[in-house]
Amino acid sequence: MADMWNDLLSCLELRELTPDTSSDTPEQDPGTTAAVFEGQNQNLEYHRLFGGQILGQFIAASLATSPDKSIKSIHSVFSKEGRADEPVTYRVVRQQEGRTFASLLITAYQAHGVIASAAVSMHTSEDGPELQEIGSPSPLLSADHTVDFNLIPWEIRTAGDLNSTGVSAPEFEFWMRTPTVDAALAPALAAYATDLTIIGTALLPLEGYSQTGNGTAFVSAVTSHTIWFHRPFRTDEWLLLRQHSPLVAHARTFGRGDILTEDGALVASFAQEAMVRIKS
Repeated sequence: MADMWNDLLSCLELRELTPDTSSDTPEQDPGTTAAVFEGQNQNLEYHRLFGGQILGQFIAASLATSPDKSIKSIHSVFSKEGRADEPVTYRVVRQQEGRTFASLLITAYQAHGVIASAAVSMHTSEDGPELQEIGSPSPLLSADHTVDFNLIPWEIRTAGDLNSTGVSAPEFEFWMRTPTVDAALAPALAAYATDLTIIGTALLPLEGYSQTGNGTAFVSAVTSHTIWFHRPFRTDEWLLLRQHSPLVAHARTFGRGDILTEDGALVASFAQEAMVRIKS
């Protein structure tokens, strides 16, 4: 797990390129190209690029482009499957940069074309009232509930089972805590974690199906993913990811969730749509 953790951290260290050295650049979008980055891929036994890696690298590119601001929200669209044997190039277009807000458009591409894009909103910290109305988190589970999520290289605890083929409500939650790490990486690491379990949550009410059936009982791919960051937080302190899926329809699933600290502060929210084609 330590090797996978260090590998992920290395992937979040993007290499900055100059715009005229990037190859196969897509048609220019309106706005000013602010930066171009190259990101390495994780060494995973996985048949394609994991979307969580791309989300994390989108966020890393955003923070490198607007270092005086924090990320407020990101809406990503995944266009096609990424190839694990080729680095990803990220071109950042600055659409607007003000004193408190910035708007960025990021395109991720490889030699075979655009694989994903993201609209990112940045914001500087401002004072104001803080109100919150959300259910308190369940108590932190004991170490007896530690599980292996395969693609997530840090401690996970849950009482649920996304591998079960029985029928249950489309709700799932898990506690997570990374090794000690710079708080500046928290948005990218949290985004990485939000990409893994929503499809499995959506399948819980379908008898005979679970997330382990991807590629056999069904075929799935995330089509869009959105995250809103509400407050600063750390991932090396316990966080609860609580999510549910209200809809499966037209070969698509939809799910949404919240990230809370152990003392109940809502720090982020997320939503995801995916293609899920059940085989006859």
